[in-house]
Amino acid sequence: MPPSFDRRPLLDDPARRGVELCRALSEQTDQWLRQLWDEADAPARGAALVAVGGYGRAELAPGSDIDLYLLHEPGLDVTELAERVWYPIWDEGLKLGHAVRTVKDTLSLAADDLDTATSVLSVRCVAGDDRLADELATKGLALWQKRAKRWLGELNRRVAERHEHAGEVAFLLEPDLKDGRGGLRDVHAIRWAEKAEATLLPDDDADLDAGYRLLLAARVELHRRTGRPGDRLLLEEQDAVAGALGYRDADDLMRDLSTAARSIAWVSDELWARVGASLEGPFRRRLWKDRDVAPGVLLREGTIQLAQGADPATDPLLVLRVAVAAARSKARIDRSTLVRLVDCPPLPEPWPEQARGLFVDLFLAGRGAVDVVEALDQKGLWEPIVPEWGAVRCKPQRNAYHRFTVDRHLCEAAANASALVDRVDRPDLLVVGTLLHDIGKGYPGDHTVEGVEIVGRMGQRMGFTEADIHTLQQMVRHHLLLPDVATRRDLSDDGTIAHVARAAGDLETLRLLHGLTEADSLATGTAAWGSWKAELVSVLADRAAHVLGGGELSDVPEAVFPTPEHLALLAQRRRILRGVDDRLTVVCPDRPGLFARVAGVISLHGLAVLEAALHTDENDMALEVFRVESNFGPTIVWDRVIRDLERALDGRLAIEARLAERSRVYARGRRIPGLVTHPEVLVDNDLSHTATVIEIRGADAVGVLWRITRALHDLDLDITSAKVQTIHSDVVDSFYVVDAEGRKVTDRTYLDEVERSVMFALGMPD
Repeated sequence: MPPSFDRRPLLDDPARRGVELCRALSEQTDQWLRQLWDEADAPARGAALVAVGGYGRAELAPGSDIDLYLLHEPGLDVTELAERVWYPIWDEGLKLGHAVRTVKDTLSLAADDLDTATSVLSVRCVAGDDRLADELATKGLALWQKRAKRWLGELNRRVAERHEHAGEVAFLLEPDLKDGRGGLRDVHAIRWAEKAEATLLPDDDADLDAGYRLLLAARVELHRRTGRPGDRLLLEEQDAVAGALGYRDADDLMRDLSTAARSIAWVSDELWARVGASLEGPFRRRLWKDRDVAPGVLLREGTIQLAQGADPATDPLLVLRVAVAAARSKARIDRSTLVRLVDCPPLPEPWPEQARGLFVDLFLAGRGAVDVVEALDQKGLWEPIVPEWGAVRCKPQRNAYHRFTVDRHLCEAAANASALVDRVDRPDLLVVGTLLHDIGKGYPGDHTVEGVEIVGRMGQRMGFTEADIHTLQQMVRHHLLLPDVATRRDLSDDGTIAHVARAAGDLETLRLLHGLTEADSLATGTAAWGSWKAELVSVLADRAAHVLGGGELSDVPEAVFPTPEHLALLAQRRRILRGVDDRLTVVCPDRPGLFARVAGVISLHGLAVLEAALHTDENDMALEVFRVESNFGPTIVWDRVIRDLERALDGRLAIEARLAERSRVYARGRRIPGLVTHPEVLVDNDLSHTATVIEIRGADAVGVLWRITRALHDLDLDITSAKVQTIHSDVVDSFYVVDAEGRKVTDRTYLDEVERSVMFALGMPD
C-alpha cells in the first residue's frame, strides 16, 4: 500500500506564502517520493529519482507539475520501478512530467533540445544514487556552456516569441504571471543566460529577486484560491489574491505587481540587447559608425550615448535631447548614459521654448517614445520632467474596457496621436493633450475635473500661452465628448450637433478632440474602436465642423443613417428581413413593441447586440439595423434567425418564455468589472428638440435589451431612435422616446415610473 500524501494542511495554512510555501511543498513532496522509492524496492546503486525544472529549484507551487527524471545506469531495467513510482503520483491526481533515461541519453537530448538543456540546469536528487544526479548536473552545465552561443540565440528568440503571445505583466488588465513580459519565466531565462556567462549589471540582481518573490507569491495564491493550475491573474481572482497577501485591495496588489514586472522586463530587455550585440561579433560591430544625433548625443553601436565632453551637470535639456534621439532612432539609451543623466539639473520654470519643443518632438516620434519614457522612468528621470507621473505610474484600471495601466495608456495614446497630426492645426497640442487627457486618474475625485485643474498648472510650468492652456484643458474636459455622443446619441438630431459644437467652441479644438478620440480609443482596447464607431465619430465631427465653420444647422449634411440603400428598402413598403455578415436589417410597418420583439429574437439565438440604430419614415415604415456577434463562434446561421423573426412579428413566438428558458441554461459565467459600477437611468430633455433621451447603463444579460425595450413599450413610449452598445459585460443604451401623443416626456411622475420600470427590467427593482 503506497504511503498517503496529504498536502491540504500546508495549502490551508495562511501563514505559508510565496517562496516559503513552495519550498515547504517541495520538501513534503520529496519526503513522500522517498517513501515511494523505498517501498518500490529501488536498487541501492545505479538508479536515482531526480527533480528538474521548477521542482528542481524547490519552487513547487500548488498547481505546478512534478517534473521528474528516473535516471539509471545503462543495462539496468527500471521499467517495474518506474511504474511503482509513477502510478501512486497519478492516483493522487497530481500532474506528473516524467522521463526514464540514462545520463548519456539525457545529455544527448540536451545537446539539441532547449527545454531539456534548461531542465538539467536545475537538477536535484530526491532519492537513490546521487552520483547520477551530480553527473547530470555537472555535465549538463558544461554542455550548456559549450553550446552557449547557440542556446543564447535560441533563448533570445523564445523570449521575444513568448512576449508576443502572452503580452506584458506590468500593463495588462489580466496579466500572465509566468509567461508574460516581466514575468517569472523571464527571470528563469536570465538565470539560464547567466550560466552561459551572460552578466547582469550592478543592482540588477536585487531588482530581479524582489520582483520574482512577489510574482511567485501571487502565482501561489492564484493556484491556492482557484484550486487549479493557471498563470493568468483574472480580474475576479485579484481581490482574493490581494487579501491573501495582506494587501488592502486589488489595486494596491496590481500596482506592486506592475512595478515588479516593469523592473524584471527592464533588466531582461537590457540583458538580451547586450546578448544580441555580442552574438553579432566584433566584425559586425565594427560596421557601426558613430553618428551625431543631437548636441552632445551620439548613436554608437546601436545605442544612444553621450558624446565625449557632454556635461550633464550643466545641461538641463540633455535628458530631453537624449530621449528624442532615442525615440527617433528607435534605439536603446545606453545604461551608463542613463546613470550619468541623473546629474542633470531640473528644467527652469516656466520651460524655455526649446524644452517645450523637445518634449513635443519626443511624442511626435511615435512608437519609439513609449520605450524611451519607460527607460527614463526606470532610472528616475521622467518624474522630474512630469512630476504628476508618480500618481498614475502602474495605476491599474480594473475594468474590462481598458487593457493598460494609466501610465502606459497615456503613452500609447500619445504615440497613436503622432500618426494623426496631419488632421489638426496644432500637432504639438494634439500629442501633449493626448498624453495628459487622463492624468487626473491618479487623484481622488472625478478624473476629468481633476485633470482640467492639473493640466492648467502643468501648462503654466511648461511655458504654454494662456490660449494654449485653455485648449489643453478643453481637450481634457471633453476627451469623451465625441465617442460618447457618437455612440449614444442620434446624429440626425439638431440638438446633438448644436451641443457638440457648443462644447468644442471652435474648429481647432474640434479637430484636436477628433484626433484625441481616435488615439485614446486605439490605446484603450479592441472594444473601444472599430469601423462603425470611427464612422459615427467622423460624421459627428464633420457635422459639428459645419456649424462651427458658420453653416446653419438646417444645412448639416445628410446622416450616415439611414443610408441611400436603407431608404430604397423603406420605399418598397413591405417586410424585409436580411442578415448579412454581422448585420441584421429589419424593414416592416411600424408597430408598438417592434424593437423589443426583434431584440428578443436576437437574444434567443445567442447573439449579442453591439450596436443598433432605427428610423421611422413618413409612411410609418420602420427600419432597424443591428450589428451583432455570436456567443458561439464566428458563424451566424441567419436562416434560423430570420425564421424565428418572422414568427415573432406574426405573434407566433413565445419570446418571454423562451428567453427565460435560455437564461436558465446559459446563465453568465464570469462577470468581469466594466465601466458601469451600478445600474442607472439618466433622462435628458434638453439635448433633443423633439424627443426625451433616456440613457440606460447596466450589466449585460440574456434578453436584457428585450426587457428594457418592453418596459418602455409597457409605458406607451414610442422609440424614435436608439443607440445600443454592448461593451464587454456592460450595456450602455440610449433611446429617443416620445409619449403616445408624440411629445417629449416632461411629467416628473411619469419619468419616475419610467425609471422604476427600466430598473426592474435590469434586475434591480426599487
